[in-house]
Amino acid sequence: MKKIAAFLLVIFAFAAQAQEKIAVTAADYSNNEVEMADVMRSEGKIYVLVGIIVLIFIGLLAYVIQTDRRVSKLEKNKIN
Repeated sequence: MKKIAAFLLVIFAFAAQAQEKIAVTAADYSNNEVEMADVMRSEGKIYVLVGIIVLIFIGLLAYVIQTDRRVSKLEKNKIN
Protein backbone atom coordinates (compact mmCIF):
# COMPACT_ATOMS: atom_id res chain seq x y z
CA MET A 1 0.00 0.00 0.00
CA LYS A 2 2.85 2.36 0.83
CA LYS A 3 4.49 1.66 -2.51
CA ILE A 4 1.30 2.53 -4.37
CA ALA A 5 0.86 5.75 -2.40
CA ALA A 6 4.49 6.74 -3.03
CA PHE A 7 4.10 5.98 -6.74
CA LEU A 8 0.95 8.11 -6.98
CA LEU A 9 2.67 10.99 -5.17
CA VAL A 10 5.61 10.86 -7.58
CA ILE A 11 3.25 10.86 -10.58
CA PHE A 12 1.35 13.80 -9.09
CA ALA A 13 4.60 15.72 -8.52
CA PHE A 14 5.61 15.27 -12.15
CA ALA A 15 2.17 16.35 -13.33
CA ALA A 16 2.33 19.46 -11.15
CA GLN A 17 5.68 20.46 -12.64
CA ALA A 18 4.39 19.94 -16.17
CA GLN A 19 1.96 22.87 -15.93
CA GLU A 20 2.57 25.74 -18.32
CA LYS A 21 3.92 28.92 -16.78
CA ILE A 22 2.35 32.14 -18.08
CA ALA A 23 4.00 35.44 -17.34
CA VAL A 24 1.94 38.00 -15.43
CA THR A 25 1.97 41.47 -16.96
CA ALA A 26 1.00 44.90 -15.65
CA ALA A 27 -2.19 44.74 -17.76
CA ASP A 28 -3.30 41.71 -15.74
CA TYR A 29 -3.21 43.73 -12.53
CA SER A 30 -5.30 46.57 -13.96
CA ASN A 31 -8.01 44.25 -15.33
CA ASN A 32 -11.12 44.76 -13.19
CA GLU A 33 -13.61 43.02 -15.47
CA VAL A 34 -14.88 39.48 -15.16
CA GLU A 35 -17.00 39.17 -18.26
CA MET A 36 -18.67 35.87 -17.40
CA ALA A 37 -19.78 37.06 -13.95
CA ASP A 38 -21.03 40.38 -15.34
CA VAL A 39 -23.10 38.63 -18.02
CA MET A 40 -24.52 36.11 -15.56
CA ARG A 41 -25.36 38.85 -13.05
CA SER A 42 -27.06 41.01 -15.69
CA GLU A 43 -29.21 38.10 -16.88
CA GLY A 44 -30.03 36.92 -13.34
CA LYS A 45 -28.34 33.55 -13.86
CA ILE A 46 -25.84 34.16 -11.06
CA TYR A 47 -28.63 33.59 -8.53
CA VAL A 48 -29.42 30.23 -10.10
CA LEU A 49 -25.76 29.26 -9.82
CA VAL A 50 -25.56 30.36 -6.18
CA GLY A 51 -28.79 28.46 -5.44
CA ILE A 52 -27.41 25.26 -6.97
CA ILE A 53 -24.19 25.57 -4.97
CA VAL A 54 -26.18 26.11 -1.76
CA LEU A 55 -28.33 23.05 -2.51
CA ILE A 56 -25.23 20.93 -3.07
CA PHE A 57 -23.73 22.03 0.26
CA ILE A 58 -27.02 21.39 2.07
CA GLY A 59 -27.15 17.91 0.54
CA LEU A 60 -23.58 17.16 1.59
CA LEU A 61 -24.26 18.42 5.11
CA ALA A 62 -27.41 16.28 5.39
CA TYR A 63 -25.46 13.23 4.18
CA VAL A 64 -22.69 13.80 6.74
CA ILE A 65 -25.20 14.25 9.58
CA GLN A 66 -27.12 11.13 8.55
CA THR A 67 -23.92 9.09 8.33
CA ASP A 68 -22.78 10.35 11.74
CA ARG A 69 -26.10 9.31 13.29
CA ARG A 70 -25.87 5.84 11.73
CA VAL A 71 -22.31 5.36 12.98
CA SER A 72 -23.27 6.59 16.45
CA LYS A 73 -26.18 4.14 16.52
CA LEU A 74 -23.93 1.27 15.45
CA GLU A 75 -21.34 2.19 18.07
CA LYS A 76 -24.03 2.35 20.76
CA ASN A 77 -25.39 -1.08 19.79
CA LYS A 78 -21.93 -2.65 19.71
CA ILE A 79 -21.08 -1.49 23.25
CA ASN A 80 -24.22 -3.01 24.74
